[in-house]
Amino acid sequence: MSIDLTDRIALVTGASRGIGYFTALELAKAGAHVIACARTVGGLEELDDAIRAEGGSATLVPFDLADMEAIDRLGGSIFERWGKLDILVANAGVLGTISPIGHVEAKVFEKVMTINVTATWRLIRSVEPLLMKSDAGRAVVVSSSAAHKCKPFWGPYSASKAAVEALARTWAGETRRTALRITSLDPGATRTAMRAQAMPGEDPETVQHPSVVAEAILTLVSPDFSETGKLYDMRQRRLLDYRLPE
Repeated sequence: MSIDLTDRIALVTGASRGIGYFTALELAKAGAHVIACARTVGGLEELDDAIRAEGGSATLVPFDLADMEAIDRLGGSIFERWGKLDILVANAGVLGTISPIGHVEAKVFEKVMTINVTATWRLIRSVEPLLMKSDAGRAVVVSSSAAHKCKPFWGPYSASKAAVEALARTWAGETRRTALRITSLDPGATRTAMRAQAMPGEDPETVQHPSVVAEAILTLVSPDFSETGKLYDMRQRRLLDYRLPE
């Protein structure tokens, strides 16, 4: 059954490429108006062209998620223009370096935590009141298996994704008696620029295309989706339980 997001307002970060790009496109094809955020103006413009070609609409917001005040202003701007937000896809993130923990430069560690963790928290704080105004607010926070595997040399990224999952789980527990539903997503191995950076010798054709992840996200943000506080694992194609606090 097709998912109808007509008249829904969706915010997607990291929308200029990869999972964010195809998620924004999928949401627009389903009828949502997409607020697309990313640093790369050219990528956002290409997305806008693709969305328009499908008969959809988008608002482009080029900015760096390291700009915390810009995140705060974003919530205010959405409120002034639309008065609510129906969908949040917190997708943007950086890898940092694959290196022994003791060799990671302070500026690299701080950037990973700023973009992956602090900006996600700031974004949640900025848009939660808007999501609460929706009759079916939905949020997907993109995580990674790195949050659980904690492989050697992946310290900063693993720590950041574990923190992001903790934020999403806590948020879900706080809002479970509302109409807001929150899901963490482990996309698995996906053909993205970040994956190429982490696995330079890998054949990209051997891993899933980001459009596959986008299709899963579309289901997770549907008004009919009722679960909250769980992790969707793309490898298993199913929701994994977290125990929410009583």
